[in-house]
Amino acid sequence: MVQILAITGLQWGDEGKGKIVDLLSKKVQHVVRAQGGHNAGHTVLVGNDEFTFHLIPSGILYPKVKCYIGGGVVLEPGALLTEIATLASHKIPYEGRLFISRYAHLIFPYHIALDRAQEEEKGELAIGTTGRGIGPCYSDIVNRIGIRVGDLMDLDAFKEKLKSVLLLKNRELERYRLPKIDFDELMQTFLEYRQKLSPFVAPVEEMLFACRGKNEKILLEGAQGALLDVVYGTYPYVTSSHTLAGGLCIGSGIGPSSIDQTLGVIKAYSTRVGNGPFPTQFSQNEEKNFLNHTSAREIGATTGRKRRMGWFDAVLARFSISINGVDQLALTKLDVLDTLSEIKICIGYQKGNQKFSHPPLNLEGVVPLYESVKGWNASTQEITDFESLPTLAKKYVNRLEELCGVPISLLSYGPKREQTLNVRPVF
Repeated sequence: MVQILAITGLQWGDEGKGKIVDLLSKKVQHVVRAQGGHNAGHTVLVGNDEFTFHLIPSGILYPKVKCYIGGGVVLEPGALLTEIATLASHKIPYEGRLFISRYAHLIFPYHIALDRAQEEEKGELAIGTTGRGIGPCYSDIVNRIGIRVGDLMDLDAFKEKLKSVLLLKNRELERYRLPKIDFDELMQTFLEYRQKLSPFVAPVEEMLFACRGKNEKILLEGAQGALLDVVYGTYPYVTSSHTLAGGLCIGSGIGPSSIDQTLGVIKAYSTRVGNGPFPTQFSQNEEKNFLNHTSAREIGATTGRKRRMGWFDAVLARFSISINGVDQLALTKLDVLDTLSEIKICIGYQKGNQKFSHPPLNLEGVVPLYESVKGWNASTQEITDFESLPTLAKKYVNRLEELCGVPISLLSYGPKREQTLNVRPVF
């Protein structure tokens, strides 16, 4: 029996995890967001209403599901309160259902200011971050000067920590010729945050341990994707957290032996936001034949930036599957390929005279080796079962499954909940 399911993205994020988490949340009692910050954007379409979550788990839309923000998350209080206000405006109940770990670290205005200044200073070497303070906050964690949600609940301890850290941060801001941050003003802002957030702060790790003892189902919601992992991603063009299934264990406080299954979410093609290598990125001619960014729904929910688009990369897919321990796949956005007469799949790389079936450490300069398949030139958006897919669409899905070496359990072919096939049972 699957009691704890980890869901992780297998590309550079934006694989459609929000929709998959939303669909599976109706089968669980608890959903945990375990890493990253409000640089993530998980979009869920319910009827005519579209919800975009940056910190709150996508399972919040089901009234009987309890949602948790784990200790591995970096939390900007203003961003979270904005999301909570959105829930209130849609009359979605959240009291007694949303909990924040005391171990989650706080993002402060100095993190955001330094993030943007450091990116600007890098010039051509800039990563292309969201500029929301995520990286500097994680740096403070490793540097042991971070301040946690639990610290904010202890006013005397919080005041002393903030005072000492702000001295260091104001020196950094001064180096970038940025205005210093006033301690009293910052303290007042976070006192207000404390009052609003304190009802949600809870011993999340103990609560989840108790849930496991009662055999209640738990879903771990990953943010970003495996190729943005701070260790195994396309470094240095990565995020600042561990985006793999192993990172979800750390960020949720749930040990790896407790995870029963890992579901990897992957698109039927590839996209990437920000800078960094992207071997299968479309040429200008290929992009002309592809859907535009709006029609393909490839504009970032967090940044509003157009995503770079390219063909499915089976080399990177197999790598992501291996380092995540993926048991099954959710293949998303198949419908975006409906109008193509030819579709390419990257099955290997070449760099100089050397060929690779496994990604080299540095992807710069690799040339993708493609396999071409015929497109189906028919809509998949109204299908009701796998057999009703166009024949060539079935062949494409089966080929990706063969190349990945892992069964496809869910198939998504549109943004709506009902535009999903359960090919195999997930739970």
